[in-house]
Amino acid sequence: MLLAIALLAVAAYLLGSIPTGYLLVRFVRHQDIRALGSGNIGATNVLRTGGKGLGAATFLLDMLKGCAAVWLGSAAWTVLAATASTARALPLRDFQALAALFCVLGHMFPVWLRFRGGKGVATGFGVFLVAAPWAALAAIGVFAVILALSRYVSLGSIVAAASFPVFAWFLVRGQRPLFFIAVQAAVALFIVLKHHQNIRRLCAGTESRFGAKLPA
Repeated sequence: MLLAIALLAVAAYLLGSIPTGYLLVRFVRHQDIRALGSGNIGATNVLRTGGKGLGAATFLLDMLKGCAAVWLGSAAWTVLAATASTARALPLRDFQALAALFCVLGHMFPVWLRFRGGKGVATGFGVFLVAAPWAALAAIGVFAVILALSRYVSLGSIVAAASFPVFAWFLVRGQRPLFFIAVQAAVALFIVLKHHQNIRRLCAGTESRFGAKLPA
């Protein structure tokens, strides 16, 4: 059982650590995204330095690897519950949460890029789109509103991440184990903390707005 859980965590981490933005820019434009704009491998920097198509593809692929990780967690629980009596006592959502946590950590700290990855917004949206879909959609709605009003991608991401655990508390139905709730809060906190440089620039009034080809 413990071995299976450890393997799930490793698999989710490796899935999350696939640096999609880096790979897309490297293969399509033959450039290193880490040397462009803000140096971040996420969709916002790819959009500003590599074009709309690459930015959209990066967001989509980062989101899908988050979805895939949670599906993997669900599959692992199904297999274990069918073969081990002890697994039946563990909630499905704990397996989903474990996969979600390690996938987001893999995206933020990918082993392939010396643990310098993205900020986790698209991947975080992907994991919770499967694990807590209504809360994830509500949070992305908050992001859209904040972006439309302020044109700050970073501010929209920060507010959306912070609001997600609140939405999840009210919108998630059924069993809500403690670990599942804790992972929601932890992922939201990690995303906010990953935006620490953006927070400083927002406070200083130097953060770039959406549409400007400046460091994010």
